[in-house]
Amino acid sequence: MKKFSLSKIGLLPRIIIAIVLGIGAGYVFPEWAARSFATFNYVFSQFLNFIVPLLIIGLVAPGIADLGKGAGRLLAITTVLAYIFTVISGLSAYGVATTLFPSLIEGSVSDIKEATAAAAPWFKVEIPAAIGVMTALVLAFVLGLGTAVTGSERIKGVLDDFRAIISSVISGVLIPLLPLYIFGVFMKMTMTGEVAGVLSIFLKIIFVLILMAIILLIFQYSVAGVVSGKNPFKMLWTMLPAYATAVGTQSSAATIPVTLDRAIKIGIRPSIASFTIPLCATIHLSGSMLNITSCALALMMFHNTPIEFGMVFEFICMLAITMVAAPGVPGGAVMAALPVLQSVLGFNEELLALMIAIYIAMDSIGTATNVTGDGAISVIVDRIDRIGKKEEKVA
Repeated sequence: MKKFSLSKIGLLPRIIIAIVLGIGAGYVFPEWAARSFATFNYVFSQFLNFIVPLLIIGLVAPGIADLGKGAGRLLAITTVLAYIFTVISGLSAYGVATTLFPSLIEGSVSDIKEATAAAAPWFKVEIPAAIGVMTALVLAFVLGLGTAVTGSERIKGVLDDFRAIISSVISGVLIPLLPLYIFGVFMKMTMTGEVAGVLSIFLKIIFVLILMAIILLIFQYSVAGVVSGKNPFKMLWTMLPAYATAVGTQSSAATIPVTLDRAIKIGIRPSIASFTIPLCATIHLSGSMLNITSCALALMMFHNTPIEFGMVFEFICMLAITMVAAPGVPGGAVMAALPVLQSVLGFNEELLALMIAIYIAMDSIGTATNVTGDGAISVIVDRIDRIGKKEEKVA
């Protein structure tokens, strides 16, 4: 008889279980139990606040250094296309959110900070961050770009080692403890009467996001079709196995073999596909951008937070960069997004926890959209390369 292990349960099922149990606990837990979980949540949120700047340095700096290695024409073209597609995805999410979400989010609740009064922690341990978020972001750019330009192997090795440490903290500490943290968050939300409104909004928005993801893929393949002269719907249909695989694995990296096979089948040269598909698995995150931006704006509307286009545009542009370094674990994109959510949109620890819970529930949709869109970028890069080679021959 095989021994049951909690670690064998996927992250999404654990998050769902935590939400359900947290809601139930909010109705029946005595004060001492509620305060115990509030204490854990406070300490965890303090650690999260401490680790956020380190996430930026540990993930973004080596990510930029990696992109700079062997920089060439195709690398530049692929990177620019991936960034443009990702930013367009965020802007479309802003447009849909500001148009449709107000009618879906009727009424509001008190600011979520008030939920802490429902179950005060037994004690508080302050863990201030070593450096500010913006300082960490600038430092990450300087280190990453500097390493790429100078080609320093020693600095590159240090950055890679630090990335390994941060990735281990994410996969070994943050991800395993998230369900317990989210349990406490939903317990407090239940005690303050907020949970019904949040869940209602989430159920409405998830259907909108699925529709938005479909429209986004049609747009991407329509652009690829115009550039290449191929039928966009035929290409999209050929790429569907990659979409289905990504839904199951929740990992762009694990889906690379299927994505590569499908990309070749839609007419992309193997030499180009073998370069663009693995690269896009890291740098193209249109689906993740769509989900994170939409969920962030929904939570801001839910809590009556003013939304300005300039602020959202800055958020989208920065998020498109920081997510490049997202670790290859379920929920990695939202982990890489935490610093931007905090520094640009002003999310507190409670809102960050809600973002994590909501995003992970839709992580497979975002990942599948990312992966499928990689094929569209590859088609465009393949066409540009063909044109470039023809011009070289003529010259």
